[in-house]
Amino acid sequence: QVRVVESGGGLVQAGQSLRLSCVASGLNFNLSAMSWYRQAPGQQRELVARITTGSSTDYGDSVKGRFTISRDNAKNTVYLQMNSLKPEDTAVYYCRTGWATGYWGHGTQVTVSA
Repeated sequence: QVRVVESGGGLVQAGQSLRLSCVASGLNFNLSAMSWYRQAPGQQRELVARITTGSSTDYGDSVKGRFTISRDNAKNTVYLQMNSLKPEDTAVYYCRTGWATGYWGHGTQVTVSA
């Protein structure tokens, strides 16, 4: 079955960086777009970034210019490099297979202190 596992979350101060990783197994990773979403307490889950099989990318407006999504097909891994973090980036970050729908991971907590 498909398994999606995120890692790399933590507690950082505003202005610092974090890199999240997501390993997907049980599917042909090379043929799957991958997406990152986030959900803050009391808010809806929102798109952060997504990447096609050809490494074209799409970003949510609030993270453009600060976050970068990339993929390593040899490792079945997608990354989210997060720079210039802000307290409003605090959320649980979820990885998902696919561009518009797919399998979800359980999430990793990112907390940014002021």
